[in-house]
Amino acid sequence: QVQLVESGGGLVQAGGSLRLSCAASGRTFSGHSMGWFRQAPGKEREFVASIRWSSGRTYYADSVKGRFAISRDSAKNTVYLQMNSLKPEDTAVYYCQADFSEYLGSYYEKYGMGYRGKGTLVTVSS
Repeated sequence: QVQLVESGGGLVQAGGSLRLSCAASGRTFSGHSMGWFRQAPGKEREFVASIRWSSGRTYYADSVKGRFAISRDSAKNTVYLQMNSLKPEDTAVYYCQADFSEYLGSYYEKYGMGYRGKGTLVTVSS
């Protein structure tokens, strides 16, 4: 089992920045990926970004490319999502997710990941 705990959500004005963190604990593993998904009110959950833990290779949804950056700190078993130039349409609950695999990011964009945290709310005001 893997436990994922997100933090860093909050209220920010359009154009502002936030950094989300996700601390992973529990089962240790060598090959895995982590990512961020989000779900806006009344909408389906959507992929935001993923990172392959071993190589640091990243992948982004088109909607956040150039504005968001995913990174990881291996020593802390923590993944981050730096969100810049936030827009009202970025308002959503953001979920940290993990999977015991190292597929291309496009795979997770389509199929999701196996483990999920409880989420943290990000609200962007106009």
